[in-house]
Amino acid sequence: MTQKDRATLGVDFWHELAQQLRADSVRAAGAAGSGHPTSSMSAADLMAVLLSKYLRYDFDDPENPANDHLVFSKGHASPLLYSLYRAAGAISDEELLSFRKFGSPFQGHPTPAIKWVDVATGSLGQGLPIGVGMALAGKHLEGASYRVWVLCGDSEMAEGSMWEAVEHAAYYGLGNLIAILDMNRLGQTRETMYGWDGGAYERRVGAFGWHTIQVDGHDPEEIDRAYAAALEEQDRPTMIIARTKKGRGVSFLEDREGFHGKPVDPEKEEQAVEELGGERNLVVEVRKPEEGAGRAVEKGLSDELKLPAYEVGEEVATRAAYGDALKALGAARRDVVALDGEVSNSTYSEKFAEAHPERYFEMFIAEQQMLAAAVGLSVRGYVPFASTFAAFLTRAYDFIRMAAISGANLRLCGSHAGVSIGEDGPSQMGLEDLAMMRAVHGSAVLHPSDPNQTARLVAQMADREGISYIRTLRPKTPVLYSAGEEFRIGGSRVLRESDEDRVTIVAAGITVHEALRAADELHDEGVAARVVDAYSIKPIDAATLKAAAQATGGRVVVAEDHWPEGGLGEAALSALAGNGELEFRHLAVSGMPGSGSPGELMDAAGISAGHIANAARELLAKSRSA
Repeated sequence: MTQKDRATLGVDFWHELAQQLRADSVRAAGAAGSGHPTSSMSAADLMAVLLSKYLRYDFDDPENPANDHLVFSKGHASPLLYSLYRAAGAISDEELLSFRKFGSPFQGHPTPAIKWVDVATGSLGQGLPIGVGMALAGKHLEGASYRVWVLCGDSEMAEGSMWEAVEHAAYYGLGNLIAILDMNRLGQTRETMYGWDGGAYERRVGAFGWHTIQVDGHDPEEIDRAYAAALEEQDRPTMIIARTKKGRGVSFLEDREGFHGKPVDPEKEEQAVEELGGERNLVVEVRKPEEGAGRAVEKGLSDELKLPAYEVGEEVATRAAYGDALKALGAARRDVVALDGEVSNSTYSEKFAEAHPERYFEMFIAEQQMLAAAVGLSVRGYVPFASTFAAFLTRAYDFIRMAAISGANLRLCGSHAGVSIGEDGPSQMGLEDLAMMRAVHGSAVLHPSDPNQTARLVAQMADREGISYIRTLRPKTPVLYSAGEEFRIGGSRVLRESDEDRVTIVAAGITVHEALRAADELHDEGVAARVVDAYSIKPIDAATLKAAAQATGGRVVVAEDHWPEGGLGEAALSALAGNGELEFRHLAVSGMPGSGSPGELMDAAGISAGHIANAARELLAKSRSA
């Protein structure tokens, strides 16, 4: 298709292309014996016009920074997306029909196993929030001309995360973000909340400051005009609210309940394709972005990294060290960006915000949007650090889980963890965060006890692929390590060690300081204890733990400011499995805490120095009586 041909595209061509997309969606799901063809068919006209006239994308160069982004927030409409790829000449018919087959990149829902897919979708309510992150990069960091197109389903508009995205997109004036609402009325089990009431969506979205356009989603001319109008917007996002019919074009599927997530019956597939006009082989020459229209992010160090340094013996909160290190990273690297959930003066990301305001994004009290925006920024090549209280990251866990499926590179910080935060009480205490983050595929989980250790680990997080999580403390704690010491992800540090060690104490974060006090108490009684700072909980330093256990007769005490399930104790026990005789004591928070001072709460939870020393004594007494 030439540029002239593109300029004269008409209704007939768009209709034929849309019918091809529908027929291919039916065929792909039929070959798989599963899938969502009817949800794909409703949006075919919308995508036909977009692909052939408005999308700017070089399929031969998916890394081109000037490419538009196309996100299927309604990821179950993957047959339509893959049919678009075939229509663009990017994949063959054979590849299309490998849909959902083992080993095929064309999985049930889109993932970046396909080189033209930026992020995994399928857990609804995520595509639009991630699109906000991509658009933030374009408008506020790059001044780029690319557009972010997001196909949304009307069912997912019930998700709170969608409205977090609507609000933030308007707040940040994202005129480069265009949401296309496929309002096909039918959800999985019943009619959606607002059915075909486009006015309901228009009033709500418009109230946030969006430009809204209602169209007949099966009228290519209306769609064409809506896209053209959306491109004129500079300072506000656009939502095109398209009334469509699920299963469009097939008499026994169109606007019928009971067909969600089901392929066409094999005996009726041929009839469905015939009603759609049969198989076609239209190929669209998708318009490529102009040369030089985008720029790649400058990666890595551009200046010397000068990490903060703290004197041994002074008292500094690890959360403050996180803020200092993040600020230093921002000075040395132009690809580092920071986000926070409106607690930056508690997480200390405010230090980055004050030094590098152009690369700081306030996500307010919207943790799902914060995580999604971080994913979107990572798609554009930035190095995002997102921070909030550890307890509040639980609200965004599905976004973290999906980010792992996307292969996103995220750095997360959870502050105010454990009962050591004190008087705020249990609603603010992250006590499940280590378990939560250990369960994420490919994650690193770090819990430093010292500010110099924290700074070194934050710097390493910037270059680590995948999802990294660092847990920081509210109270100030003594500096244990000199500023020149190195700490690697996957390592640990032995703080007390001798040939006479009779018990090993393993701790992380606040309990390292309690473990040292317990070791002092035991030393006064003539008992030598080895103390291991297991700051890297995942990957855990199994070799050091095994050596310590072997040296101390298999006697190991683990103390952590976390629930017993899934944290340091279980990580250590897994590392020690099969390591010979083991006498193991696990001290963790088992009862629901309340308010109180950090010391009172840690003692009540059984993780203070006295309890650690007692656990060690019990192990020694047991071994003497054996």
